[in-house]
Amino acid sequence: MSPLIITLWISNIFFDTLGQIAFKYSATAPNNRDGWFYWLDLAKNHWVWIGIASYVFEFLLWLAFLTLVPLSQGVLLASLNIITIMLVGRVLFKESLTLYRVIGILLITVGVIFVGMAV
Repeated sequence: MSPLIITLWISNIFFDTLGQIAFKYSATAPNNRDGWFYWLDLAKNHWVWIGIASYVFEFLLWLAFLTLVPLSQGVLLASLNIITIMLVGRVLFKESLTLYRVIGILLITVGVIFVGMAV
């Protein structure tokens, strides 16, 4: 893979992970969970806006990435975001990593390596 493809790929995964983490922070932050007040609290939460901005950047990076790799390979390479989100969720939110999740991480990693070698 060229340095540009790798840079776009890693940047895409970074912004997708940042967006997911920002949305998790924003979803757990509001104290008031009653109807419209919940949504008003969310609209004022800076994490929501970080998540939205991250997704905008991720979308633009994704388009640039897809101009350089075939869709079938791009989608498989992008599956690495599942791993990064799971690991960051473990660190930041103390979410559990079960045996099946670890096996899934290993299988995804092996698949991404195979796909990456074919680009």
